[in-house]
Amino acid sequence: MKTTTPAPRHDLQQARLAIRIGKRARLTADVAVTDRGLLAIGALVSAILLSTAVVVHVARTGVRSIRNE
Repeated sequence: MKTTTPAPRHDLQQARLAIRIGKRARLTADVAVTDRGLLAIGALVSAILLSTAVVVHVARTGVRSIRNE
């Protein structure tokens, strides 16, 4: 008798946003993301935040070196 292992289950994380501004403007958004997708999004956001910190640091030290010359 052959036993099979069940496929890994990827639960979906779901969210819905509905915003109404005034009488005519309305925004509705639905999102469904797996656990792996949430990890990927977290990694991308972390990389973006770290890179902007480096750019700001370089921009500030570049201005100081020009002023000192």
